[in-house]
Amino acid sequence: MQYEYMSKESLQKLKDELHENKFKKRPIVSQKIATAREHGDLKENAEYHAAREELSLLETKIQQLQDRISRTRIIKEDELPNDKVYILKTVILKDLKFDDTLEYTLVSPSEANFEENKISSASPIGKALLGKGVGDQVEVQAPAGVLKYEILEIK
Repeated sequence: MQYEYMSKESLQKLKDELHENKFKKRPIVSQKIATAREHGDLKENAEYHAAREELSLLETKIQQLQDRISRTRIIKEDELPNDKVYILKTVILKDLKFDDTLEYTLVSPSEANFEENKISSASPIGKALLGKGVGDQVEVQAPAGVLKYEILEIK
């Protein structure tokens, strides 16, 4: 079993989504199936087949969420030291090639969202940063070539 590490807030979002799917969406879809069943011949009832497909997809989603929740381990940010880069830490980097300053938060692969500057700890940059400290320089082999960064701050 491979554990998935995330914050307490992210786990709560998963639990909320699971609750929404199980107790709000599932009854609605089940009602659609019952209503479509009342329309007669099920062989030629497109409404019935669409509702069954929707329920099947929803049940799959529910199973996936339950699996993820069961494999989740909570990381408490305040228990992690600030001297090294760990998951859930925000890192301020200096791009040595372009002289830009970048800020990323390392998160689990499922929480990655580039628009929010949350990068996966399993990404090439995330892997290169893990365990490094302020002042360290890292080189990342990326599809665009070698990227070079200096760690300015960890928070």
